Amino acid sequence: MAMKIDSSFLSKISLAGKTALISGGASGIGLACGRIFAQAGARVVLFDKDKTKGQKILQEFDASSSSIIFIPGDVTSAADCQAAADEAQKITGNIDILVNNAGVIIRKSILETSEKEWNEVVEVSLKGTFLLSRAVIPVMKAYGGGAIINIGSGWGLKGGPQAAAYCAAKGGIVNLTRAMAIDHGPDNIRVNCLCPGDVDTPLLRQEAQQLGVDESRFLHEAAARPLARIGQPEDIALAALFLASNLSPWITGAVLVVDGGGLA
Repeated sequence: MAMKIDSSFLSKISLAGKTALISGGASGIGLACGRIFAQAGARVVLFDKDKTKGQKILQEFDASSSSIIFIPGDVTSAADCQAAADEAQKITGNIDILVNNAGVIIRKSILETSEKEWNEVVEVSLKGTFLLSRAVIPVMKAYGGGAIINIGSGWGLKGGPQAAAYCAAKGGIVNLTRAMAIDHGPDNIRVNCLCPGDVDTPLLRQEAQQLGVDESRFLHEAAARPLARIGQPEDIALAALFLASNLSPWITGAVLVVDGGGLA
């Protein structure tokens, strides 16, 4: 017999009255999170260094709507992260949800990776998660708690070819998530990690270019997993919505793989 889903149950997935700050929010998974969170009722603050994309996103929405806000800045800058947190709080009154999504990938082995390339990958993904979390957590504490979702990768749980810096950064995010969950559970802040598989984003297409392989073939091979398709940004955003909502009140320190069975 099917379970009856009443309005009180459905209300648990609502983000009405909440504010979500999303790094790397101008494209891919970050943008998908922003759109779905907004549909769930949240006020969304997209934080990204790409001002041009940010302004185009705002034009997609009703100019009179305040559900989507764009703040330009670089997650590798402590000053920019603090400014984003301060501005988001000033505009919306609070930050209830943080999605640390910004990231870059360099498809090279450790011998091929320059120090500059290593620093770029680790600083955007891992240091950026640290800096933005450090800026936002005091706001969450002051208002009684919140939810942080760090975007890792399947390659943060297992190794991948020609992606040494990326694997290191994403592996760091996985364990940083656990440490943050332990430290800030008493503050009623839940911290979880999503580990996507191959998702059809500009970042994935950049990988094909870096490896010098045919993009169509690369995407076709990326779909070779039990569910027989490549991931879409919305697949990850829906999982993020679950972790951000009241459907997951007792989940923290968890690592959720969303990859169509690729690691199975």
